[in-house]
Amino acid sequence: MVKCFPIFGEENESVVYNPDELIDLFLNCTADGICIVDMENRFIRINPMYTKIFGYTEDDVLGRTFEEFPNPDTVKEIIGAVKHGRAFHNMNTQRSHKDGTTLDIAVSYSPFRNLKGEIIAIIAVYRDITERLNMERELKRTRELYRLITENTTDMIKLYSKDKTIIYASPSHVKGIGYTPEQLFGKTVYDLILHEEKEHFECFYQELIEKGEPQLFQTKIKTGSNEVIDSETTVSPIFNEKNEVESYVTVSRNITDRVKNDDALRNLDRLSIIGQLAAGVAHEIRNPLTSLKGFSKLLMGTSNKEKQEDYLSIIMNELDRIDMIVNEFMSLAKPQAIQFERESLHSILESTVKILHPQALMHNVQIINHYHTNEVDLLCSPNQLKQVFVNFLKNAIESMQYGGSVHIDVQKVAKKRVLVSFSDEGIGIDAELMGYLGTPFYTTKDKGIGLGLTVSNKIIQEHNGTMKIESQLGKGTTVKVELNYI
Repeated sequence: MVKCFPIFGEENESVVYNPDELIDLFLNCTADGICIVDMENRFIRINPMYTKIFGYTEDDVLGRTFEEFPNPDTVKEIIGAVKHGRAFHNMNTQRSHKDGTTLDIAVSYSPFRNLKGEIIAIIAVYRDITERLNMERELKRTRELYRLITENTTDMIKLYSKDKTIIYASPSHVKGIGYTPEQLFGKTVYDLILHEEKEHFECFYQELIEKGEPQLFQTKIKTGSNEVIDSETTVSPIFNEKNEVESYVTVSRNITDRVKNDDALRNLDRLSIIGQLAAGVAHEIRNPLTSLKGFSKLLMGTSNKEKQEDYLSIIMNELDRIDMIVNEFMSLAKPQAIQFERESLHSILESTVKILHPQALMHNVQIINHYHTNEVDLLCSPNQLKQVFVNFLKNAIESMQYGGSVHIDVQKVAKKRVLVSFSDEGIGIDAELMGYLGTPFYTTKDKGIGLGLTVSNKIIQEHNGTMKIESQLGKGTTVKVELNYI
């Protein structure tokens, strides 16, 4: 009688299995495909997982030899070696499914011995690793693709840890900023940007954290040869499985030449504005000059000390007025290095209104401020924003042939943003022409050069702001600018 073995402990000793039943349990429950081949190379047993992997049923294979099925040439030699007692484990190979598809298989061969130690059959164990190898191949292809991109692109790619330390830099940094990847490894972002750009970067970084989306950052950085270049960088946060920011990947490029071209356009636009404002400024200066002439003559013709003091006081006031007008005009005319600093939005707007005041008087236009908020500080280039606001106000003034009012509204909106609106009562803009606004050298004016809105939009974008124009023919135009505030 065949021996029986309890397998669930003493409490269940009545539940026993003989060896044949145990073999059946093993073959039916294992996650691997198994086949047994006798010494004449005939299939004598396969399990359900073998059928699942290869598609062949017992009726397809039992009694047939393995030579009747597609196999690599080495299988015959391996079977021969196993018959002499050798074993082969986890050999990666490719086999064919019944439907002809190719499978990646890890296979092991072992001799099957009887109680006397004689080899009476061969056991082959198969594991389908097609999916795993496909994933590995895809991962390898992806890594190779990323390697080719990072090593051959002219853009500078860096990977920063959460504490803003560089943990990877592409070879393109050698040509881009004169640093090798090894020299950049371990440096922080503050080692590259200029000290005066730190506050600008901190505001940008805070916005990046709040939004959790890729952001564009423009700044000046130091090269390996201590030169300063303009850089434009896209910063993208990388999240872990807990949706926490784990690191950052940046893609940067040298835009120094582009910035120079933008500066040239800004200067051209500024010179155009200065030329058009010159007549108004001259008119505004002429009035106090007339007073100066008159009271100077009166001063020369009197010896009365009290009158002399009165005349001198009036002369000084008129000189101060001329000085104010000239200073505001020169602040617009004088080229300025682009540098972000903390400045009051109200102060920038009031300075802009002073510049445009003479032209507003000439056109019988009144500029009215509506500040719906307390002082608002911006991290900005004040002279650039002044140039933008001058453009908007000048356009508004010139759109009202018979005079009117221009309203400046300032109000805070969500997420540390402030909205500045410039509304006029002018002729408005035809809907068909709205799509062309901002196109370089496109203008609806006889004496315009078509750069005002182009340059203004570019400056606003560099301040991480947005510009929107709303207009109705015959009812006026509103320009809305949204900016970050501190």
